[in-house]
Amino acid sequence: MPQATYDDVNPILRLYEMRREEKLREARAWFSASFKFKSLAELDKGCPPGRESDAFARQVTSYWEMVCSFIVAGVLDQELFFQSGRELLFVWTRVELLLPEIRAAYQDPSYCRNMETVGTAYAESMKKQDPASYEAFVARVRG
Repeated sequence: MPQATYDDVNPILRLYEMRREEKLREARAWFSASFKFKSLAELDKGCPPGRESDAFARQVTSYWEMVCSFIVAGVLDQELFFQSGRELLFVWTRVELLLPEIRAAYQDPSYCRNMETVGTAYAESMKKQDPASYEAFVARVRG
């Protein structure tokens, strides 16, 4: 990887600052503790429209979809991001299995497409480094 510059690091620092915003921090804590759904029916029951849980789920997923859009667009260096952005892989691992059902229900095949692209690349990168570590990570995250 070429030598990182301040311009490469600055967006990562700014995204980290955004993660410290009080409401997003609360949503991230909820997501980590509670977003363990295995089906769209479970998601709908656990995050009904208008409830705080629905707002938290949307806030976390839309934040990471935004971050991933920067990577896909080439504005944010993917390899540099992977060195400190494991929370994205955590969120992707929780969302991944739900995407086919969500996309079908929403009639939106591009829902979370950027997160899928980057999350899949992150998973592949981690597997190349240590396949057992990736499998252990998935087992912990999905429980």
